[in-house]
Amino acid sequence: MSNQPSPRVASPSPDRRRGDSLPLHAPPKPHAHPFLPTCRADLQARGWDGVDIVIVSGDAYVDHPAFGPVLIARFLEGRGFRVGLISQPDWLSAEPFKALGRPRLFYGVSAGNLDSMLNRLTAQKKNRSEDQYSPGGQTGTRPDRASLVYANRCKEAFPDVPVILGGIEASLRRIAHYDYWSDKVRRSIVIDAKADLIVFGMGERPIWEVARRLRDGETIDQLRDIRGTGYIVDRKTTAELIANPSRYTTDGRPVVLPSFEEVSTDKVAYARAARLFQHETNPGNARPIVQVHADRAVFFNPPAFPLEDGAGTGDGEAVAMDELYDLPFNRVPHPAYDAPIPAYETVKHSVVLMRGCFGGCTFCSITEHEGRIIQNRSAESVLREVRALRRMDDFRGTITDLGGPTANMYGMKCKDSKIETKCRRLSCVHPGVCENLVTDHGPVIDVMKRVRQEEGVKHVFIASGVRYDLAELSPEYVSELARHHVGGHLSVAPEHVAPGVLEKMKKPGIESYERFKEMFACASQNAGKEQYEIPYFISGHPGCTLDDMITLALWLKAQGYRPRQVQDFIPTPMSMASAMYWSGIDPLTMEPVYTATGLREKKLQKALLLYWNQEHWELAREALRQAGRGDLIGFGPSCLVPPEGRDEGHRGPRVGTKGGVSTRPGGSRGNGRR
Repeated sequence: MSNQPSPRVASPSPDRRRGDSLPLHAPPKPHAHPFLPTCRADLQARGWDGVDIVIVSGDAYVDHPAFGPVLIARFLEGRGFRVGLISQPDWLSAEPFKALGRPRLFYGVSAGNLDSMLNRLTAQKKNRSEDQYSPGGQTGTRPDRASLVYANRCKEAFPDVPVILGGIEASLRRIAHYDYWSDKVRRSIVIDAKADLIVFGMGERPIWEVARRLRDGETIDQLRDIRGTGYIVDRKTTAELIANPSRYTTDGRPVVLPSFEEVSTDKVAYARAARLFQHETNPGNARPIVQVHADRAVFFNPPAFPLEDGAGTGDGEAVAMDELYDLPFNRVPHPAYDAPIPAYETVKHSVVLMRGCFGGCTFCSITEHEGRIIQNRSAESVLREVRALRRMDDFRGTITDLGGPTANMYGMKCKDSKIETKCRRLSCVHPGVCENLVTDHGPVIDVMKRVRQEEGVKHVFIASGVRYDLAELSPEYVSELARHHVGGHLSVAPEHVAPGVLEKMKKPGIESYERFKEMFACASQNAGKEQYEIPYFISGHPGCTLDDMITLALWLKAQGYRPRQVQDFIPTPMSMASAMYWSGIDPLTMEPVYTATGLREKKLQKALLLYWNQEHWELAREALRQAGRGDLIGFGPSCLVPPEGRDEGHRGPRVGTKGGVSTRPGGSRGNGRR
């Protein structure tokens, strides 16, 4: 095994513990900026004798701000640190983790842009056919629970070097959590990874403070008061933290979650822990959190404050959104890779406007990781990135997406910062749009106009999902969207139609979607364009029964929709929907909630969503009979599927594009996949 990062270009090893690798070589052509060092030869080329920080990533090395570990590495480099990157190392030994020598300050460990288990396995717990973050989409390029494995290898490589966990996998597994793939509650990842510190949420603010203070001579054990971080404490310290106001923060006495031992054996305790945790996520009023694990505990400081909008105040201690996207990215994969990286192909000509989401959908991990406060780039920063895109060899004038977690939350905020810092509401738009939320679409409309007016830009599409309950408040936005930014189909996410299911999802009623649909159709007609919205739907969500799926299937048929790809709900760590799935309790009401937990019933629910597809007719018939709705099997206008023996040659009337066929793009949303 070479001591370099590993762009997996060979066939994957049948042994799932490892993958074959080839070394990264020197770039074959000059680039605008030096790539981050990946091997000792790179250090020698820079005249360095070592690095301050090594970032270990489960993703291939793509020098682009959409790749989280690389963004952190470039950010730290921009703040004056010598940073190296070890990408997709072979994890069978510690040797690949020594590729850049002993880091002076710390290892930063991330599984990559996705939870490694979600990256490998589907909702049916089958291996995925592709890893979007690896060259050629090759699978087997990272271990299961990569953050944990990498952290332990770093400790083995250099036991005295601090190991700091970060990224979405670690962030969403920081407390005791239900793990769908093992079907049990697992301990905090900090405990199992033997990490010195965890940075949770979006990590720029805390990792900057960690790096600066370590550089200035503090030890890792002294870094106990940094927002957005957590660490292990012993029994004595745990008792002190619980009994007294926090000695490390000014936020008062910590909130004590039910212990790991309680939540792993008592589902009511698990639901209660989920509720307590969710109400401590607003940086303005969150208190520290403690959760006991046997004779130890994990202690979490309150979340980090959001980044400053635009260029910020200019304070060197602060971090602003524009700074991140002005960093020297080459915006391409490392030149050593000889196969395309699918995730990069999706985002290479896209531009991010903001981060965060105040939607609070229970199935979604974006809010838990990025926070509820929207953080915005300035229009000038966005235009600078567009001009950088124009200089790319393969750019032909089309920006594939101008958005973020959602397409139309840019610039939106609470009307009063004092109200915002005191608010413990988990969603600004459910059960209705908060009266204190500024829903002005003016800022995003302005950016859309300015980007499409840039020289060399021919098309600017919006591929991020549109939050339709906000969009329907702005006819001007819908008109602008339809006239200039849709290439025939627009993504929206009603997710379901049954009121009880939508309530558990914390999504608006289907009436809101239908109003937006009508607005978009009228706006498209006024623009002289034939284009349609693509609705996304989820099967198997907590609260959803076979009867609810039948209601959805009948609605789809009445609307003329045939969704070709749908989301089978996956319980990902820490989401409220996952707590419902595991406990059978809605943490917000502490009332029982029905959940389809068996893989067979999940298949039946998905089959109803794909009722029109002959491949799913057998399962759909089984589902209809189980629900006592055999009347929907037949050839009548109200029937969903034909009877047995009539599958061949009978597919029902086809619905053309003009009638509103829905063809959902591949991939998943809200469960950590973006």
